[in-house]
Amino acid sequence: MTLKEKQQEIVEEFAFLDDWEQKYEYIIDLGKELKGLSESSKTDDNLIKGCQSKVWIDAEYRDGKLFFNADSDGILPKGIVSLLVSIYSGHTTQEILDSDFKFIEDIGLQEFLSPSRANGLMAMTKQIKFYAVAFQLKK
Repeated sequence: MTLKEKQQEIVEEFAFLDDWEQKYEYIIDLGKELKGLSESSKTDDNLIKGCQSKVWIDAEYRDGKLFFNADSDGILPKGIVSLLVSIYSGHTTQEILDSDFKFIEDIGLQEFLSPSRANGLMAMTKQIKFYAVAFQLKK
């Protein structure tokens, strides 16, 4: 499945949810499914700056693709980062760099979040792009 198709799938899943309470529950459930990171991966290098909660994103480059894993000490941020990991893992650095984050607007996630959580979400998306740039330069 392409990155764009994954984004569209998320938009469609959110469209079926009637209100923000259901969307909130959906995001929390995503967080519960996230594998998480080992304590040794919860380093300052993997810590996302600008998040109200502690959020870590780690990336591994293999077979020409980036694979992300993440964790958070907060239930909602863990769900949000899980959503991003599910969309962006398994794609090439170029696919990630060519993508946009319009799906976040399409599902209305930023309006639902407090300003500090919305800033954290943007910091997470920037980190994913940063990893794509960094690994592309290593190729």
